[in-house]
Amino acid sequence: MLQKLKLGSKFNLLLIIVFLGSLILTGTTLSHLLENRVEQEITSKAKMLMETMTSVRSYTSTHIHPLLSSRLATEVNFIPETIPAYSATEVFNNFRKNEDYRNFSYKEAALNPTNQRDKADSDDKDNNDETDIVNKFRLNTDKKELTGFRELPAGKTFYIARPLAVTKESCLECHSTPDRAPKSQITNYGSENGFGWKLNEIVAAQIIYVPAEDIINKAQEFWRLIMLIVIAIMLAIALLINYLLKHFIVKPIRQISRTAEAISLGQMNADFNHNSQDEIGSLAAAFNRMKSSLQISMNLLNKRN
Repeated sequence: MLQKLKLGSKFNLLLIIVFLGSLILTGTTLSHLLENRVEQEITSKAKMLMETMTSVRSYTSTHIHPLLSSRLATEVNFIPETIPAYSATEVFNNFRKNEDYRNFSYKEAALNPTNQRDKADSDDKDNNDETDIVNKFRLNTDKKELTGFRELPAGKTFYIARPLAVTKESCLECHSTPDRAPKSQITNYGSENGFGWKLNEIVAAQIIYVPAEDIINKAQEFWRLIMLIVIAIMLAIALLINYLLKHFIVKPIRQISRTAEAISLGQMNADFNHNSQDEIGSLAAAFNRMKSSLQISMNLLNKRN
């Protein structure tokens, strides 16, 4: 089949194969680069928020709790502001009031929390649900961070999680047994949840959720724009190459072919006219020499006859 194609068609076929290969390679490489860039951007945001929430927890633990802990035994209502998890969650909820960050979220997901809003979610279809994340930290205590994507109602979301362990004896005052807990805690939250914790046990995961849908969509739009530009450039190059091929190669070869055909029919006044110094010019000069040799041979033959 290829043998029946003309030179221009063969060259165009080769050009199409090269351009398609280049397009696939460019698209795949660009896609990977954008994916890495998107993940780096999202991770940077998540880590910044995580460090902020960790600072809030630390401040609550070292400054707020010592100031208010003495009132826990005397107050009728429990003072949740003494709890680092509560403070961090409330601060983040205030942060989310900004329209630009309403789809961000923060949770200290626990398997057995006192406050049920901190209960780790569980989804049999999702291997990255909060219960699985906590259990992964419990099974591998050397693991300090987990990251990944989850499909949530708000769309595709990136998460970063860190383990939370019981590192202080003071934490067990509220979480070991109900009889040791402040009465105000029992009054507010009951005696069923948030107990049985042990020292150095990982009981929860600190999780930041960053919406990734918009960033991914923007990256895909950018990818499509770049690919359109690349395709346009390739088409322009293909048209230019075709023009140059037709003007400097195909057209001179056709002229040589027509001249050779005319000479074969006896039109010995036809010349192979090509003034360039390239290979086609050399070919035309060689044909002219061959025509001259053929004329000399024919003249000699005619004289002998």
